[in-house]
Amino acid sequence: MKKTIENIFARPASPGMVGDGFRVYQYFPGARSFFPQKISPFLMLDFNAEIDFSPSDKVRGVGVHPHKGFETVTIAYKGSVAHADSTGNSGVIHPGDVQWMTAGSGILHKEHHEEAFSKKGGPFEMVQLWVNLPKKFKQTPAKYQAITDGDMGRAELAGNGGHVRVIAGDFNGVKGPAFTFTPINMFDIRLNKSGNLTTSIPASHNTAILVVNGDVEVNGLHAPEHSFVLFRNEGEEVAIKANENSVLLLLSGEPIKEPVASYGPFVMNTQEELLEAIQEFNTGKFGTLE
Repeated sequence: MKKTIENIFARPASPGMVGDGFRVYQYFPGARSFFPQKISPFLMLDFNAEIDFSPSDKVRGVGVHPHKGFETVTIAYKGSVAHADSTGNSGVIHPGDVQWMTAGSGILHKEHHEEAFSKKGGPFEMVQLWVNLPKKFKQTPAKYQAITDGDMGRAELAGNGGHVRVIAGDFNGVKGPAFTFTPINMFDIRLNKSGNLTTSIPASHNTAILVVNGDVEVNGLHAPEHSFVLFRNEGEEVAIKANENSVLLLLSGEPIKEPVASYGPFVMNTQEELLEAIQEFNTGKFGTLE
């Protein structure tokens, strides 16, 4: 049985700046207050739709900021991002790479355009997701997973239809390298014009697709560029046909059925835990980062 589509949302009306380096459209939570129940374990999706940044000797980005109680996942489509955190990790993600950071018990983080990219300028396109952690893992030690293009599982589609890069989970028997604390699928789908794919996603999973580029039909319904397809928890089959060369991000996950208490970069289960997280940050328990 095909998964039922609840709605196909257009791109949000206007973008916002995160620091001075990321011009993003926030698909959720944004103004859609019902999304937390519909898309758990995912908490936020910011899409930096393609934009050309002019050359600059000033490195653009986001300065030092805290996180606790969840994970951040940054997917690079165009451009390069450098990052560093208070555990001593640092690196650069290039097109095709993913930065998967577990904030867990608390971390300081910064991210900015990679220096060479900043000086040269050019097209920049990224997605950042926030992924919730269940209560029992919110105090897990902070860590980082560097996932390069070559690390990912890859499934070639029949008839030169394109391919799927598996970041996390299982696409038709091809597994992704990301370690996740709850069941999650994250697929980077590249379809050639007239390419098709069919896959099965558990009915219990909250599931959505972002049309990063192109124009597709999803379970028979039209999904234009930059639209966001939200499914109901009914049926399992997802069938996609590309009307032109297209790039899609498919997300699915077992919902975390726990209370969510959030304030800025802190995501806990109760207000008391939030206050404790803020106090930990203010007293330097997340470490230091220049």
